Amino acid sequence: METPPPDGRSEQRRVDLDGRQVRVLAHPLRMRLLGSLRVDGPATATALAEKLGTNTGATSYHLRQLAEVGLVSEDADRGTGRQRWWQAAHDVSHFEPTDFDDDPDARAAVQWIQTDQVRLMAELAERWMAVEHHQSRAWRDAVGMSDLVLPLDPARLRALSEDLWAVLMRYRDEAVTEASDAKPVHVFLAGFPRLDERW
Repeated sequence: METPPPDGRSEQRRVDLDGRQVRVLAHPLRMRLLGSLRVDGPATATALAEKLGTNTGATSYHLRQLAEVGLVSEDADRGTGRQRWWQAAHDVSHFEPTDFDDDPDARAAVQWIQTDQVRLMAELAERWMAVEHHQSRAWRDAVGMSDLVLPLDPARLRALSEDLWAVLMRYRDEAVTEASDAKPVHVFLAGFPRLDERW
């Protein structure tokens, strides 16, 4: 969900999600719609339906649901007549899971959103691995995954996440020349306590 703006803006428009927003967002098509608008920029419901393999009616309905809670908005500058263009209202969504400890429905929605992010991460990795032998040597050598177990308390884990996020934002904001071999790259940031018999 935390994706940079498509048009090179350096400012980061962040929304701190409330309970209503996470409940609306916890839907597979709505997550994909918001993600597409954030990564690829404004689009019509028809274009989004074609891209995501769904129908325009369902796409329009779910865009309106996202708009009702302020996650997407109409792009009035692009709309003409009956053609409505939609845009993401923010570049980044943020929430603390404990924000919803007193709201069982929102807490369930947050769990669904996080589980869907893990599913998406695995799906994207598998899609790359299925075609990587057709890619250039430079890209195959640049792509990688790794893991490391560190002894951290909650404060240090949060600090580590914030430091890594700052590095990602620096790379996002650095200019990329037209002549470069730049492509959109999915970068996932996650840190979980190791659960074993001591927990």
